[in-house]
Amino acid sequence: MKIVALATLQEHFAQLTNRVPRVVASGNFATPQQLLEAFDQAVPQYRLFILNPQGSIPDRPGVTYESPFLGPAIRDAGLRLEYLPMRLSLVPRLLGSFMRPEVTLIHVSRQRGDHVSLGTEVNILPAAIEQTRRNGGLVVAQINETMPYTYGDSELSVDLIDFAFFGDQALTSPEDLPRDSMTETTIASFVTELIEDGSTLQLGIGAIPNAVAAQLTSAHGLRIWSEMISDGVLNLERVGALDAEHPLVASFLFGSRELYGWCDTNPRLRLVRTEIVNDPSIIAQQPRMTAINSAFQVDLFAQANANFINGRFYSGIGGQADFTVGALHAVDGHSIIALPSWHEKSQGSTVLERLEGPVTSFQHSAIISEQGRAMLFGRSSRAQAMAIAGQVAHPKVRSELQEVVERSHLA
Repeated sequence: MKIVALATLQEHFAQLTNRVPRVVASGNFATPQQLLEAFDQAVPQYRLFILNPQGSIPDRPGVTYESPFLGPAIRDAGLRLEYLPMRLSLVPRLLGSFMRPEVTLIHVSRQRGDHVSLGTEVNILPAAIEQTRRNGGLVVAQINETMPYTYGDSELSVDLIDFAFFGDQALTSPEDLPRDSMTETTIASFVTELIEDGSTLQLGIGAIPNAVAAQLTSAHGLRIWSEMISDGVLNLERVGALDAEHPLVASFLFGSRELYGWCDTNPRLRLVRTEIVNDPSIIAQQPRMTAINSAFQVDLFAQANANFINGRFYSGIGGQADFTVGALHAVDGHSIIALPSWHEKSQGSTVLERLEGPVTSFQHSAIISEQGRAMLFGRSSRAQAMAIAGQVAHPKVRSELQEVVERSHLA
């Protein structure tokens, strides 16, 4: 790893201008903004492969975004956006075949010995770094004193980095979400009734996962095997609800500044690459694996839409499909979709006769709303539909959906 100035980096980047390079950059809340801006100033045209980018990133003609999971920084990019529908577990394979990167830009911690850490964002980056080096490309790092040093696959030998520069950057957090509303609290109560002591949890970010975590503080021996970790897991750790004999495993994390401080050199936390954390066969090995995910809509066929709304892709398949399959194959596992029964903003039901857009996941063990819980696994398609209509749907549409089921040819 050679430490250089930004101007020197731009000279190296400028040598790529005889083609349109593919660049992989850290996503979520870990994007190396100074490094990415320097690259953007030096290269007229390029393809930026990034997951769930937040805040400000280069946005101009000449920049094409590629992503399997859209974030607010790119979802309105129109024809300059190429959405890649796939499970997150398969993205490393994509980078090794159809979309090989020529440059990887990473955001790392201060150096400890001969290593730096990818900090809060591991995800697909180890695969991107390996493929970039295999292709003879450039791996470049922004070293940030405020980036936490985390362990696991996040630790990176400095020999794998070609160039680096020092660029401090405050780590940002998600906007505050409403907490403990009656709807989310009620949904969480139905969810937690399915979670036994000793269960392994996948919890995402949002009002419902936070409410679930808040109601598990008296649990014992819980484990974490999750795509991501946020403040709800931190709270469970502090109240002693988690199994102290097992590490907390995730692929990335984001949340409060308190969370970022807690994860710095924390021996309990292991950040592991996507193709391991999201591998359904490995997820299925976790004891009482319980995957808790949300959705925009569900239908009477027990299909969930978590990534398509108002006629456009909003996010992506992500890890929901991976964890749905893995949890269903785990001994005593559960794959749960939890959502409000009514969307206040659009004044519409979130339970539909049939989804109008792409399906994110299907064949869940339970769908839960504030109205109740529909247990699905092992029941006929008609029984599943009646349970969803009668126990999950809002009273405003319940009779209508029940009539649909009665008239249908479901068996």
